Amino acid sequence: MASKGQSLHAKAGENIFAKNPKVSAELLALTYGAFVHRLIKDDGATTSSASAGSGENAEEVNAILDKMGYNIGCRMVDEFFAKAPQQGLCRDLNDTAKVIGEQAFKMFLGVTAEVSSFDSENKAFSLILRENPLADFVILPAAYANKLWYSNLLCGVIRGALEMLNMKVACYFRKDILRGHDCTEMRVELKEIIKDKYEEDDDEK
Repeated sequence: MASKGQSLHAKAGENIFAKNPKVSAELLALTYGAFVHRLIKDDGATTSSASAGSGENAEEVNAILDKMGYNIGCRMVDEFFAKAPQQGLCRDLNDTAKVIGEQAFKMFLGVTAEVSSFDSENKAFSLILRENPLADFVILPAAYANKLWYSNLLCGVIRGALEMLNMKVACYFRKDILRGHDCTEMRVELKEIIKDKYEEDDDEK
């Protein structure tokens, strides 16, 4: 049940989460873990037999996770608005950050992300996860501990979803509890507002 101190976005996220069918957190974590493990093995096999165990292919796996997340995010926008039809377009990046952290994360992962550390131009912010369902039961091998961003899929999802809403962003991890940090932090930086095709056509007239 939503508490009195919650924002409208957080209450909306709680309400949508309560109505949605639930997926076992353990199943999600184990399925994602098996997927990342397969990526590490497969990508290592395409480079050298030693790469999969040495961590040398971590950057390649990070890139694959980001790209896959991007493709998911591009499709996930429609599902978000279908489940939250009352949610209109955001007024600014601050509003966008709250929708991502308090509604979207709750809707799809069952947790909320704290919004913090806006820069002076209000073009960048951080999302702080105190809980990360994808990282449950995970201990990174020593060779990957400081190279692999295990949940990099999430950065790709955010990047793809925002691009569908005409915002080109960079999204990357600053911290990860799997690396021994006190929380998981993703940084989102607005790079460009993309014009719609019809706006570009009007400018050319």
